[in-house]
Amino acid sequence: MILFAEVPNFYAEIECLRDPLLQGFPVVVGGDPRKRGLVQSASRDACATGVQPGMTMQEALVRCPDARTVKTDIKHYREVSGKLRGCLRAAAEAVEPISLEAAFVDAAPTQEAPESVAERLIARVQDSLDLALRVGIASTRFLARLAAEEAAPGRSFRIEAGHEAEFLAPLPLGRLPGVGPRTLESMRALGALSIGDLLRVDPSLLERELGNHGLRILELASGRGDSTVRGHRHPQSVSREQTFGNPELDQSEMENCLQHLCGLLGESLHEQGLAGRRVTLKVRFDDQQTTTRSRTLPTPVATSADIYPVTVMLLARTQAGARGVRLLGVSVAGLGSRPDDRQLGLFS
Repeated sequence: MILFAEVPNFYAEIECLRDPLLQGFPVVVGGDPRKRGLVQSASRDACATGVQPGMTMQEALVRCPDARTVKTDIKHYREVSGKLRGCLRAAAEAVEPISLEAAFVDAAPTQEAPESVAERLIARVQDSLDLALRVGIASTRFLARLAAEEAAPGRSFRIEAGHEAEFLAPLPLGRLPGVGPRTLESMRALGALSIGDLLRVDPSLLERELGNHGLRILELASGRGDSTVRGHRHPQSVSREQTFGNPELDQSEMENCLQHLCGLLGESLHEQGLAGRRVTLKVRFDDQQTTTRSRTLPTPVATSADIYPVTVMLLARTQAGARGVRLLGVSVAGLGSRPDDRQLGLFS
């Protein structure tokens, strides 16, 4: 079975945690209402008034005049997303992130009941981040996503194998991936208003109207689809980069940059309980030529204090300083659980 785990209303939930003064109010996250900024996320109570991502902030405030508006802070959301992925990977074997707030999880490698895996994921995210995860369980990827939509925050919902058609039949066609307004209009012209109705339409008619796209939608309506999670227990590498506004020739400035990047890497590795053996330095010169230097270490490294000296040594093996540098990047690969702390408490 496949699990789809997500934190609904991700940006808004993060902002409510960051600012206690927002608690108890509808929250809308997006651009500047005075410049026709768009809604990126909204809290559950704001959504209940009709606010939806993609509409203008002005329209959102008309629908929900009591809402508190917050400017999008994508950098912070990405930081929290990294911690969320760390939680999921610490609690499950194979994880495939698909957005900042969501990922597919393969329950098969654990030899556990999918509900047990879901409970562990939910508890880990709640304890570590104070965010409410919801999890859908089903035999295919798109069904797992639909199942998650049926789950309350902090809960899971399972579509039992063999009962996919029963679950899908009453749902509106718009719940199927790839069914937009024009496709919906074509299907209604064929007499289909629900997913169950679509299964009664002659496939040849559907193919004539929508081509292969129609047959693909029919396959989904039948409960068939991709059942593969393309993920690993942990990422294959972690990296950080920094671009200079002007070509950099000062060695000390470049070393300061490396120290900063190694600090960020150390934090990321610590959050995910990982260590790696291969350190790679990327240098992009003023003429856009890029060179890399790497070293494989005898023992895994996980802290800035261990990574930084390696990057300084690698920098000395380039023409940095003799040539202006536009970008520096550092990555750590060959990752695995930290050997000295496999049960690391990620966010203590």
